[in-house]
Amino acid sequence: MTPALQISDLRKVYRRGNVAVDGLSLTIAPGDFFGFLGPNGAGKSTTIHCVTGIATPTSGTIEIFGVDSVKQYRGARRLIGLCPQEFNVDPFATARQIVEWMGGYFGLQAAERSKRTTELLERFGLAEHQKKSFRELSGGLKRRVILARALVHNPRLLILDEPTAGVDVELRRDLWRYLQDLNADGTTILLTSHYLEEVERLCRTIAIVSKGKIVRHGPKEEFLGAGLENAYLSATGAEPDHIAGAAA
Repeated sequence: MTPALQISDLRKVYRRGNVAVDGLSLTIAPGDFFGFLGPNGAGKSTTIHCVTGIATPTSGTIEIFGVDSVKQYRGARRLIGLCPQEFNVDPFATARQIVEWMGGYFGLQAAERSKRTTELLERFGLAEHQKKSFRELSGGLKRRVILARALVHNPRLLILDEPTAGVDVELRRDLWRYLQDLNADGTTILLTSHYLEEVERLCRTIAIVSKGKIVRHGPKEEFLGAGLENAYLSATGAEPDHIAGAAA
């Protein structure tokens, strides 16, 4: 079976010599809900940028459902939906415009684009807010718009970078249900999050990255014996007692 995402020996070095990703290899199976964890600066965002074409790998290969992300950029990009942590939209555009414009970017014709946008707005409870400008929306509604935008072209791989950051508990759980439904429908999901409860609730497979390398990887159950937080801290070299001492 062709992997949803196959990263082989990925290395990314920036102009000033900063090594952001150092020989990272990773395989995600189709239909998986994959948690990609690590501290700030560990290489998570750089890896995502390389996968989505925002950044060019220094070396290594990335394939999305067998499509090379560098050599076949357009084909690979059509397979991916990206939901970034930052709200990179025109704040004066309406919710409907934001979703429709992305559909146009991926070549959807006007009728198909309008139909798909309507479906997504209804699915994410945005229909009554579709004519409001983005800046008028609450944080939770903004997150839903960004998610709808990422899904407008029916991607096979959805990448979520801190999708519930700044969202209250009730809305976070609403988003969890949406994501679980998407995954149940067959969408492969790659999730980065600092909310370990979120990862534990949603993901089936987990990888932890530190200093540009994968330091632990396996089924979620392998992380739960001593608790996901302890497994995370141990894998990244920050033992719980060290953290507690630093906090004191």
